[in-house]
Amino acid sequence: MEAYTSFARVYDMFMDNVPYEVWSRYIVEKLRANGVDSGYVVDLGCGTGKLTTLLADAGYDMIGIDNSFDMLDMALEREDDRILYLMQDMREFEPGEKVSAVVSACDSINYILEPEDLQAVFFCVSESLKEGGIFIFDINTPYKYEVLMADNTIAENRDEGSFIWDNYYDADEKINEYDLTLFIKEQSEDEDDIYKKFEETHFQRCYEISELKELLEQSGLVFDAVYDAYTDDQVKCDSEKVTVIAHKA
Repeated sequence: MEAYTSFARVYDMFMDNVPYEVWSRYIVEKLRANGVDSGYVVDLGCGTGKLTTLLADAGYDMIGIDNSFDMLDMALEREDDRILYLMQDMREFEPGEKVSAVVSACDSINYILEPEDLQAVFFCVSESLKEGGIFIFDINTPYKYEVLMADNTIAENRDEGSFIWDNYYDADEKINEYDLTLFIKEQSEDEDDIYKKFEETHFQRCYEISELKELLEQSGLVFDAVYDAYTDDQVKCDSEKVTVIAHKA
């Protein structure tokens, strides 16, 4: 399941348009509205730890979980001793003790390709949460996969590195594949810049909200609400991402 290897080195650079601060404020607002003012919180699929760090700044005892060694290596470079990072598979994760909340951002849930595996993730969430604990996650929508990403190519060029993203969406199988080609600037003793080429292939699955509700309930969680991502707005036909809130009864 490990997806990010070479991309981990430049992930934060290419993702500098992601509004982590906005997401963090929203998550904190929802946690506090549900009585979670402090305590242990798991960031599931934490990546390089940017959101994890912001939630630690808000006063939570953070546990960051990811199955990518390279991503966690970048997270550990932050040298934040407030945060415990664990390399674990989302389908089998164990934070070590009951937690007040679990959050998962950046469409990490979409990387779970089979419904039975997603149910395993939700079951682990349920087992990890205290009674009344909150689960907040985001997920890409069918509209994003079918219309925006579809069979398109995305590219970006910067001095520090460039990428080409070739996307393919199989509507029948609900599987999105993207081939990522990276050109990353390497240190050189010469004056000429050297760029090293890396290639990765990533897969995500598109889930309907009705599927998520059913899998949550089968895993011992109660579906509470779904919103247009990181707002209190209703989901629209052109919502690209949604935020789901659930709790353990």
